[in-house]
Amino acid sequence: MAGRIVVGVDDSEHAAAALRWAVAEAELRDVTVEAIHVWNYVPTPSPADAGLVPLAWSDDMGIRDATRDAAERMAHDLVERVVGRNGRVHVSIVEGDPALALVDAAEGADLLVVGNRGRGSIAQALLGSTSAKVSDVAPCPVVVVRAHATEP
Repeated sequence: MAGRIVVGVDDSEHAAAALRWAVAEAELRDVTVEAIHVWNYVPTPSPADAGLVPLAWSDDMGIRDATRDAAERMAHDLVERVVGRNGRVHVSIVEGDPALALVDAAEGADLLVVGNRGRGSIAQALLGSTSAKVSDVAPCPVVVVRAHATEP
């Protein structure tokens, strides 16, 4: 789909900076933004994991659904907080590996935008793992937006 900028979002100030940048660029290009939040469900180990008790699958699925719902609320809240109710921004929630999900979502996009967290004085000079992975294999140009710790 032409006319689309994909941006990875989470609950960090770096994602907020990437989203702001993506929306500003989308306005210049007159295209839409797809904000992608990637989430994972990691089940809590229980006695059932050792084969001692039958797994309560329905309980596990309820927790998984609640985790997905929380991820979706977080993504929508971030978009509303950062850019308001902007009709250009569409939110998608994807379960899986962040780098792989972003690369898949960027298929056919004009641009992929990601934030860079940085981990310390040396690590701040380097790309984060997701940023580095998507930069290597993305099917479109990638912009890595750096944010200062004081940005909202």
